[in-house]
Amino acid sequence: MAGLELSLEDRTQLVRCNEELLKIRVALHRHNARANEILRLEDQAPVAQLCGYASDDALMASLAEVGREVAWIADEAWARLDPPANRSPIPQPLAPGVQLINGEVRLDDEVNIADDPTLLLRVATAAARLRARIDRESLNRLGELSPVWPDPWPAGASDDLVALLLEGASAIPVLESLDQRNLIVRVLPEWAPVRSKPQRNAFHRFTVDRHLWETVANAAELVDRVARPDLLVLGALFHDLGKGYPGDHTEVGVELFHTIGARMGLSESDQNIIRLLIQHHLLLADTATRRDLSDDATISMVARELETTVVLDLLHALTESDSLATGPSAWSQWKSELVSLLVDRSRHVLGGGDVDEILWRLFPDASVLELMAAGDIAIRTEKDRVTVVSPDKPGTFSKVSGVLSLYNMDVLGAEAHSDEQGMAASEFRVASQFGDIDWNPIVSNLQLALSGRLALDSRLADRAANARPRRATSAVAPAAPAVRFDDSASSNATFIEVRAPDMVGVLHRITKAIADLGLDIRHARVLTLGSEVVDSFYVRESGGGKVVDQVYKDEISRAILHALTRN
Repeated sequence: MAGLELSLEDRTQLVRCNEELLKIRVALHRHNARANEILRLEDQAPVAQLCGYASDDALMASLAEVGREVAWIADEAWARLDPPANRSPIPQPLAPGVQLINGEVRLDDEVNIADDPTLLLRVATAAARLRARIDRESLNRLGELSPVWPDPWPAGASDDLVALLLEGASAIPVLESLDQRNLIVRVLPEWAPVRSKPQRNAFHRFTVDRHLWETVANAAELVDRVARPDLLVLGALFHDLGKGYPGDHTEVGVELFHTIGARMGLSESDQNIIRLLIQHHLLLADTATRRDLSDDATISMVARELETTVVLDLLHALTESDSLATGPSAWSQWKSELVSLLVDRSRHVLGGGDVDEILWRLFPDASVLELMAAGDIAIRTEKDRVTVVSPDKPGTFSKVSGVLSLYNMDVLGAEAHSDEQGMAASEFRVASQFGDIDWNPIVSNLQLALSGRLALDSRLADRAANARPRRATSAVAPAAPAVRFDDSASSNATFIEVRAPDMVGVLHRITKAIADLGLDIRHARVLTLGSEVVDSFYVRESGGGKVVDQVYKDEISRAILHALTRN
């Protein structure tokens, strides 16, 4: 097992990491008064206090850092034990001052590291391209002698960075090696605050720095979809950089890139595109999941913000890359379809087309119109959606959402439509927490609810009383319920956004309050973010117009907030 022999430096580092992990583990046991090996969100603040950290964020950052160090040292040791089968002691030149020897990327002995800032990127790109490790002695030399990069960067340096990023997933272990020797901050000093920075919610799998690398790796797989692959991977690298600093991370990120882009020597037009990507990196996902994609105001807003199809395509790829890097719950077929529809419609407008040419509604289709013409209650189910046709009465939407809540259905989105003959149709797209959906009992209770023969509020109250308390999913406690109106979001309806803590029947509560005040829901989007919901509704007054009276809006807000805060 001689291959697993560790250097004095590695052994010293592992001892320090072990002491840190042991300190945290003992504090966790003390806090729980038992042997518990899972550091849950609710345990982090008291454990941080017991360990003497300034905050629970500081605790989790330290834990991430020591975990990374242990993993990296282990990977290095195992790589030496099991070197590449095709290794050769004959030097193979890779780049000026860089060669491949015995399957590892190595610096020439005579290379002048101190006078060649971009050398570390040439080494890194060669290693990523060959999926090889950087020789430890060469890595240590880079760590000791590489200078802080000048302002502006050396000619061609930004191209060298792009070349490394375009290597995709194979660049991640190389970037980790550079970071273990504090080399990334010599290239980008703004990187320091995001190193090992935790993202303490249920959606993010990675620390901020690793999330950025994963986003870049995903983006490198999508370069054939964009006109400027270089700007895509740079936008991916910088889109969340502001999370290391106080304030709104998007606004801070845009401001940071004003300095970084100039230092990199990028053209003003390229800098502007990357700033747009940073500024709007949440735009497509948020708009697609919260707004009505059949409303001309929605499409016109996106086209106005993004300016060109080049930026639109870049942002589409960045949105997918970012979501996939966030975690499995952040990107789904449903979300992908909505974003693609939004992009296609926005591209039509940016290409000079008329917005009215592409605003067809997918609901109701001909089959639903046929059910409405029959004039009877009808319920149709598919794998992940249910369509309900009934006489147009206030509260139908809330009854359907309430029954779905009884069966633990997560409503993802909904559409509604009514005709002049007094019939209404609504379609709900849902996800089950328990796999395939058994629609039979749900349909039976929907029929009872629509005919006024189901004590829905009582049943929801019983379910809420018996529901298991949810574990915290974010370090930030859910804010108090809030209601926001936006008159510019639609040309023919009033947009209402409701933020509230997630609870049993929350959608039913909101929509019942809306119906009680005589409003018709035309379109809804439902988004659950950990322990908080963000529900969006397009509503009209009973006469068909937008809500324009501020006093009426105040009453609507009051009714919704009361419904959310009552027991």
